[in-house]
Amino acid sequence: MRPFRTITSEPTSGNKKFLRPPGDKARTLCSDYPYQNSGLIFEKDVKAHNLFYSFRMRLLLVLAVLLIVTLFVQYYLNLRAERNNAKIRERQEQALIAGVTLGVNSISSTDRLIELRRRTNNPLTDPLSGRVANIFVIDNQWRVSDSLDEKYLPEIIADGTLKYQRLQDITTLPPIINAAQLSDPQIKFLKPSQAIAEDVSQGEAHAFPVETDRGRWYVIVVLKSDRGPTSVLNRQALRPLVYTLAVLLVATFIAGLLVWRFTRPIKDLSDAARRVAAGDLYFRVPDAARRDEMGQLASRFNEMIAGLGRARQLEAQLHQAEQSAVVGRLASAIAHEIRNPLNYINLTLDHVRTALAPEDPQKRETFNRLADQLKAEVARINTRISEFLNYTRPGKLELREVDLRAAAEDALRLVEVQAAENNIKVSIEADKDVPHVMADAESLRSVFTNLLINGLQAIDGEGGGELSVRLYSEQLGRAARVEIADTGHGISPEDISQVFEPYFSTKETGTGLGLAIVKKAVDDHGGTISVKSKQGGGTTFIITLPTERRDEG
Repeated sequence: MRPFRTITSEPTSGNKKFLRPPGDKARTLCSDYPYQNSGLIFEKDVKAHNLFYSFRMRLLLVLAVLLIVTLFVQYYLNLRAERNNAKIRERQEQALIAGVTLGVNSISSTDRLIELRRRTNNPLTDPLSGRVANIFVIDNQWRVSDSLDEKYLPEIIADGTLKYQRLQDITTLPPIINAAQLSDPQIKFLKPSQAIAEDVSQGEAHAFPVETDRGRWYVIVVLKSDRGPTSVLNRQALRPLVYTLAVLLVATFIAGLLVWRFTRPIKDLSDAARRVAAGDLYFRVPDAARRDEMGQLASRFNEMIAGLGRARQLEAQLHQAEQSAVVGRLASAIAHEIRNPLNYINLTLDHVRTALAPEDPQKRETFNRLADQLKAEVARINTRISEFLNYTRPGKLELREVDLRAAAEDALRLVEVQAAENNIKVSIEADKDVPHVMADAESLRSVFTNLLINGLQAIDGEGGGELSVRLYSEQLGRAARVEIADTGHGISPEDISQVFEPYFSTKETGTGLGLAIVKKAVDDHGGTISVKSKQGGGTTFIITLPTERRDEG
């Protein structure tokens, strides 16, 4: 980003300053903060906020934390190892001091090392749990004068003299650690067997010279090995590996969790893309609330689906508008081209029936019957033309409070005679608290009448049945529900989704506009209409109407 510089310009109202990037247009700051580039500060804060919730930044932070934790654990382990080494060295020194003390006491007394160890009862020289494995007292002739192991003690032979073992004959003696610092060649160049020298599990030996009145003696202290399978050194060497493995496992788990959190939204997006490709535009990706890149991608994807859904609705509305326009032009043409001739035919039939009727009563009866049939057909054609016009013309409603029970009873009176002739029972049921609705009374009566006639036609010829109207209160009195049910033959599952489409009809002589006109009238009132039907089990139309006027927009 190019640096901003502050310049002063002629103020338009009050004292204001402008921030102008070189070569860009000046931007006026808020008058409450005339000397601060608050817009830039806000923009930087937003970028910093978005950067914090970035998946890449989170991953870098996690890696940095894991690196710091690893370094801290390693430092702690090293510090702890140093402390353990100091304790081991201190214990070793204490063991050596205890061993040398026993050896010196053995030289200056007639007691054996075994008796001295028993009397002192020092834990460091304990044969089971102590650090000291053995002690050799070597005299000035390089003979083993005393030892904690009885097999190295001098033996009394037949002539009463003592038989000593020599130092160089001891094959199980571990390497003497400080041999190079001693001046005696017997000690310095003492070489135990190769097998013993390579087997560090035998422990280690330390030789200490002791000056006596009989010459220089040596006390050799043999310490137990710290390198066994369960030794302190092995445990100390193994502990960093265990902690490092634990840190790696935690890091692997966190990395796996991050990868799973990052890839799960990708899978959701893949599933969403497949559903959108299948035509489901009501699905939404559930990860839009995330604040990282995947959340932004999911949000954009949801916006795209919503845009596709709106485009589909617009296409459907456009298709319906084009269809209505075609029907409107067709209806206007029919009304213009056919209604005038039909009116002429209707008037001519009236004139012929009154002026040219035969004198013979039998012929007059036949003549009148044929004239009535012709007038009925003309009226039927006029009705079809009116249906076209009612469907295509925009609704002009005169809204006022309408009593639904009174409107339903008015519609039922129109079909009572036909229902009685076909042995069909008609009824009306209403809750006590059914509210009045804002509606056009004539349009609403036409809706009820159309649905009741459809119900009668569905039951007709089946030897009786029931036709009922039920009224309920909905949404705490903010709407009313009307159910018009019949016990007719029902609607097949493949046809039920198309019953409100214009020009769709299951009747051989139907125009397919009756239910389309009903739906249009309900929509004009701001209500909804749906249908439930079971083939052979009757049909129920459900209408919901608001109690208050709902203005568009």
